[in-house]
Amino acid sequence: MAAPLLQLTDISLTFGGDPVFSDLSLAVQQGDRIALVGRNGSGKSTLMKVMAGLVEPDRGTVVVPAGTSVGYMEQDPDLSGFATLGDFAAAGLPPAEMYRVERAGEGLKFDPARPVATASGGERRRAALARLMAAEPDLMLLDEPTNHLDIEAIGWLEDELRATRAAFVLISHDRRFLTELSRATLWVDRGEVRRLERGFAAFEDWRDKIFEDEDMQRHKLDRKIKAEARWAVEGISARRKRNQGRVRALQALRAERSGQIRRQGTAAMDLAAGSKSGKKVIEAKGVSHGFGDKTIVRDFSITIQRGDRVALVGPNGVGKTTLIRILTGEMAPDQGSVTLGTNLLPAVFDQTRSQLDPDMTLWESLTGDKDMRVSGKADQVLVRGQPKHVVGYLKEFLFDERQARAPVRSLSGGEKARLLLARIMARDSNLLVLDEPTNDLDVETLDLLQDLLGEYDGTVLLVSHDRDFLDRVADTTIAMEGDGRATVYAGGWSDYQTQKAGADAPVARAKPAADKAEPAPAPTRAASGPKASKGLSFTEKHRLEALPAEIDRLTAEIGKLEALLADPDLFGREPVKFRKATEGLTQRQQALIAAEEEWLDLAEKAEAG
Repeated sequence: MAAPLLQLTDISLTFGGDPVFSDLSLAVQQGDRIALVGRNGSGKSTLMKVMAGLVEPDRGTVVVPAGTSVGYMEQDPDLSGFATLGDFAAAGLPPAEMYRVERAGEGLKFDPARPVATASGGERRRAALARLMAAEPDLMLLDEPTNHLDIEAIGWLEDELRATRAAFVLISHDRRFLTELSRATLWVDRGEVRRLERGFAAFEDWRDKIFEDEDMQRHKLDRKIKAEARWAVEGISARRKRNQGRVRALQALRAERSGQIRRQGTAAMDLAAGSKSGKKVIEAKGVSHGFGDKTIVRDFSITIQRGDRVALVGPNGVGKTTLIRILTGEMAPDQGSVTLGTNLLPAVFDQTRSQLDPDMTLWESLTGDKDMRVSGKADQVLVRGQPKHVVGYLKEFLFDERQARAPVRSLSGGEKARLLLARIMARDSNLLVLDEPTNDLDVETLDLLQDLLGEYDGTVLLVSHDRDFLDRVADTTIAMEGDGRATVYAGGWSDYQTQKAGADAPVARAKPAADKAEPAPAPTRAASGPKASKGLSFTEKHRLEALPAEIDRLTAEIGKLEALLADPDLFGREPVKFRKATEGLTQRQQALIAAEEEWLDLAEKAEAG
């Protein structure tokens, strides 16, 4: 067997407190494709820096065989000394291989000629990633490579990593990205690194099984301690000398129990909607807008109802944030109109985190917010109208007491996201505007955020490049494809891809539900030809093409709600959730019947034409 590309042996590392790692040993072999996962703050990036030789461990050895090249993509690259992004990305490459940088620049969408002085943080990170890809090392260490990439660039990177012969270790919050690429998983948890010889798709079940086993062992230990303690009280006096060994054993059990490191809990986030908005939240008619020669959106119309979850997707720079600002009334369009519903209480999550002052402490970030300030009490904040102590509220978002007086600039990306969520969730709202909320959040926090959005009574406008998150949250997708084109699709990212593929390369669809004995194809724009176009108007043809996807979506939603309502304890445990699920099931069943009947009517009209 070939020697490993990287060998860590008995690594221990401490940063002035509890050990980050202790007696850690692992190897990365040729051809390995490893997902490195763990909670925010667990030490993933630190471990990767140890692998890259950028952090010296307190004890242990890091061995890279002679002739093996290791490349590391850091989150905050230092570009000092370089005039342009291309100069940085091409550093160390022979001139004849500059084409690699140009190719990576095209795939990752950054301009190699961009001066370093004017480059954004995202452009700097893309240049660092391009430098790594162009160097083609034997082992690539990738720390959050998908941050600041749009979905197209993520797809390009996926294809490149799928095709490479190099080994790689990658940290990412993007479930789909990890699932597509990994064949093994390293899990950093409470100073221990466990390895699973399967990809990320199997990780969560494996993690949950470990947690179940831990809980069972802890329960058995607690019972044993309780039994031994009862014996110590009731029976030791008569046999004190004889049973000192058993007393010492009880003390050892208690020491073992107190020495167990508790798992980091999930943030106790809560997202309760305020008073209801009007049924119609936003109505845009014939909206067009541009900047100079660039058209952001042209003749765009949409009606957003209370409770809708609308996602905006598209390449970086296409204008998603601009369209959000137009739809929320923050910016007036060049043409067309936007009408906002009544009683709107918006709350905004800004992808640039501009609402956070880096020089303020976490304490000041909460108490300095006029919407959260409690008159006359500097140590309390208003959380949806109820006063809470600042530190107690911060702890609900997994901050400890020491961080309360630390400056915001000292926080990691995930911690800044949690702090901004703490500010947003303290307010009454019925319209959430979330611009890239998933960046830097760990998988567990993303799970919780997804659940909260699912139960939120208000309306959600969402911009994200996380395909898995879009699929889990969105029921409508606005695809912005450049040149002012913005198209509305039913469902999330996968639904959008399916419908777009159907429009680009039509296939025959089976007639849904009503008449399974005699399936008939649903005519499409290309396949139906002149005969269909003769019988249907343009609007009817478009509707006929869209209905099968809508029927599929309604059927899937009905299945999920029926599975939820199958829980016999749901009514007693969560009556509000039971009522909402029942109402939702009835609405979707009625909508499904109507959609199937509409499809049949239009299909018959097309055939008759």
